[in-house]
Amino acid sequence: MRTDNKPMENGAAAMKSIPLSVPDLRGNEKEYLARCVTDNWISSAGPFVVEFETKIAGLTGRRHAVSTVNGTAALQLALSAAGVGPGDLVIVPDWTFAATANAVVHAGATPYFVDITAESYTLDPELVARALKTSPQGRRVTAVVPVHAAGHPPDMDGIMEVCGKPEIAVIDDAAGAIGAVYKGRPAGGLGDASIFSFNGNKLVTAGGGGMIMTDREDWARRAKHLSTQARIGDEYEHDEIGANLRMTNLNAAVGMAQLERLDEMLAARKRIAQRYDDAIVDRNNLSSMPHAPWATGNSWMYTLQTASEEDARKLLAHFSERKIGARSFWRSLSAQAPYSAMPTLLTGVAAAVSGRTVSLPCSSNLTEEEQNRVIDALDSWSGAGTPGR
Repeated sequence: MRTDNKPMENGAAAMKSIPLSVPDLRGNEKEYLARCVTDNWISSAGPFVVEFETKIAGLTGRRHAVSTVNGTAALQLALSAAGVGPGDLVIVPDWTFAATANAVVHAGATPYFVDITAESYTLDPELVARALKTSPQGRRVTAVVPVHAAGHPPDMDGIMEVCGKPEIAVIDDAAGAIGAVYKGRPAGGLGDASIFSFNGNKLVTAGGGGMIMTDREDWARRAKHLSTQARIGDEYEHDEIGANLRMTNLNAAVGMAQLERLDEMLAARKRIAQRYDDAIVDRNNLSSMPHAPWATGNSWMYTLQTASEEDARKLLAHFSERKIGARSFWRSLSAQAPYSAMPTLLTGVAAAVSGRTVSLPCSSNLTEEEQNRVIDALDSWSGAGTPGR
C-alpha cells in the first residue's frame, strides 16, 4: 500500500506506458560516444575498451578483465578458457535465464541442471555436492556455474567448498549483479572467474556487451585470444577455432559513462525496491523474492511471487490493462523442450517457483509518480492464497 498522500494519477498521464527496465542515460554517454566518432575509434579496439576493462577489474578486485560482445559470449569464453569442452558436464541451476545453459552448449559441453534452495532461489550447495558424487553415466563434471538470481548472490563459499578441486572450475554468472555484495566481497570477484552482462535491461548497460573477470592470467589471455578469431600476431594465421566476440569502443564508451553513476543508480534501485517491499508487507497473496543473510543484492530486477501460476497471469493482465510493463521472470529450464533430455538433480523448488513470479518496473530513472501508479495497481488487485516457498 502507498504511504504517501499524493493523489492517484488519472487521464492521459496515467495512460503513458511504464517500461519494465530501461537504460538510465543521464550521464556522459553522448559526450563519450561523440568522442568515439571524433577520434574514429568505433570498432573493437579503442581507448574506452581498455579503460572499461581496467575499471571493471578494479571494481571487482580482479587482476584481469576481458570485454566481450555480450554476457553469453563472456560465459562461453570463460568456460572454454577454463578447459571445458565436448563430453564434459557443467552444473547450472535449473532456475536461470536460458543464456546460462546456452553458453555451456556453445562451449561444447552439456548442462547438468541442479535445483535451487527455497531460501535464496540460487544454486543449492548440498545438491551440488551430491551431483559431483553421482554424475550421470560416469561423465565428468568440469565446471559449476552459480547464478545471481535477479541480482542476489548465491552461497559462493558453500559452492566453492563442495567443489574444492582444481579440476572443477567455478564460473560465477553474475550477469545482472554488478554492485551486489557477498559477505563483504563484490559480485564479479567471486569464484575462479565471473561474468557480467551489460545488456540494455541491466542496472549498468553498455547497450550490449559482457565482461570476464578472473585472477587467472592464462584464462584471461586464452579468452581474449578466442574472442579475436584465435589469430596469431598481425598475420592471417590462426592456431584454433575462434570467433569475433569483442566489445566495441562505442559500447565501452556507454559503459564508462554508466560506471560513473553506479552508486547513484544502485541507490535508486534500492529505494524503488524498498517502496515495493513496503507496499506488499501486509499482503497474504504476494511476497518478494527471498533475500539470504549472506548477501546484499543490487535490486536489479524487483520480482514478486504469487500464490499460483494462474494468479501470476491475472496480475500480469491487470498490469497490462494499465499500461504497466510488468513481466514474468525465469522458468525451470529442464522442463523446456531444448533441455528436456539433459541430466538433472531436482527437488522440485525450481518447478514450484516457475510461472509464479512477476517482475515490476524498476528502472533507476523510474519516477515517484510512475511507481505510485504501479503500487496503486497492486493495491487494486486481489489474488488467492498465500505464496508458497
